[in-house]
Amino acid sequence: MTRIGLYPGTFDPITNGHTDIIGRAVKLVDRLVIGVAINTGKGPMFSLDERVAIVEEAVEPLRNRAEIVVQPFEGLLMHFARQVEASVIVRGLRAVADFEYEFQMTAMNQQLDREIETVFLMADPRHQAIASRLVKEIAILGGEIGKFVSPAVAERLLEKVGRS
Repeated sequence: MTRIGLYPGTFDPITNGHTDIIGRAVKLVDRLVIGVAINTGKGPMFSLDERVAIVEEAVEPLRNRAEIVVQPFEGLLMHFARQVEASVIVRGLRAVADFEYEFQMTAMNQQLDREIETVFLMADPRHQAIASRLVKEIAILGGEIGKFVSPAVAERLLEKVGRS
């Protein structure tokens, strides 16, 4: 039986924190679906196609550990989890504030489908402060983003904010 995990997110853009969680998640499953959320409410800086392409590129070095599928999705996470036949949803935790939100989401998701478990992976301490929102803000304001994202993501982000 193939163990399928789902790691959902907006990934606007994918950070070193995200790739750290992905690298650890592939140790737990045979196939990891990375669900790139179509979340226009968050007003993403990168288009859906750009985010999918950036994630595809970022996970390339991890593909030898498990099958990784990058797929956009819209709507209810639990519907998408059923669609991709995931038995586990992978979530990363950085701080207590993340826990509060994730605790509520997990409780609601369990009400929707008790067969799908949520697994939390703690962010590596080096990555606990990284948030896509903050990385974008640093890039816009002229700061150095190289320790928060891969060189390829940094290049795309700096180009996007007119700093190429």
